[in-house]
Amino acid sequence: MSDIFLEVNGSPFTAFGVSHLIALFIYFAGMTVFLLFSKKILNHFRVYDTIRWGLFSILILSEVSYQTYTALNGIWSLNEHMFLHLCGIAGITGAIALINHNKRLIQITFFIGLMPSFLALVTPELPYDFPHYRYLKFFIHHITISWTSIFLVVSNHTTITFQSFFKTYGYLLSYAAIIGFLINPLLSSNYLYLAHTPTASTPLDLLGNGILYYVNLCTLAFVVFLIQYLVYRLVTRQ
Repeated sequence: MSDIFLEVNGSPFTAFGVSHLIALFIYFAGMTVFLLFSKKILNHFRVYDTIRWGLFSILILSEVSYQTYTALNGIWSLNEHMFLHLCGIAGITGAIALINHNKRLIQITFFIGLMPSFLALVTPELPYDFPHYRYLKFFIHHITISWTSIFLVVSNHTTITFQSFFKTYGYLLSYAAIIGFLINPLLSSNYLYLAHTPTASTPLDLLGNGILYYVNLCTLAFVVFLIQYLVYRLVTRQ
């Protein structure tokens, strides 16, 4: 069991294998609980506070443990292990919002944390299978990011508006410009997958090459955000 914490050649991850399907089942089960029992959670302060600080602790411990893991195994690098991907940023904004209940951070976390982390869970870029640390960290962290995105909205009565949709999309484009034109060239990195598509097979492979890739990537982000907004509006009207 000690090998799960080492960068060794463990069992390779199998997409939609047993361990992958179990992780997805846990994800959907948690989402169902938050959506169906949100009012009961809010009416029980101890339950609410336990979930709130539990999510916060997992977000922080996931990132700290990963940075420690890569450093101890001698594989940490600026161009691969900084928390600059969208899910990494969502983990940070989500953790802060769990503390201060900031409306803007909750809206941002909802858009950049919900679907991006879900898509990562469906098409993981992962070398090792259960019970390796890399498997556990990846799924626990991304599941928690997505759960936090929903929990923050339902537990704080925060309204997701059309204006917040456009503002968050604008923030994303600004952040992507900094990453694409400054950070990635400077570090020879691939944060936000702006330099090239992930090594794992993902929907990004269908976006083409060159300038077409960036146009389609911006369009895809807009469509994903729009779908999230429309689903939110549909659910809250019930």
